[in-house]
Amino acid sequence: MVVIRLARGGSKKRPFFNIVVANSRQRRDGRFIERVGFYNPVASGAAEKLRVEQDRVSYWLGVGAQLSPTVERLVGDAKKAAVAA
Repeated sequence: MVVIRLARGGSKKRPFFNIVVANSRQRRDGRFIERVGFYNPVASGAAEKLRVEQDRVSYWLGVGAQLSPTVERLVGDAKKAAVAA
């Protein structure tokens, strides 16, 4: 099964997450099919906190990919931000 989930990067105490499309059997930070965005929970100032390529996410959902609960929340937040802007 194909899932859209977070892959952790960054260093200790400074997390950075890529939003990736991956096979569910692969490791969390292992091989992935496509990177469709990122989430930086410790962004401050003018740094961008969240970016999601909505067209690619909708494509993958159309071909049967599943969203993880956290990514589902982040995609919803990104949609709200895009409508407000």
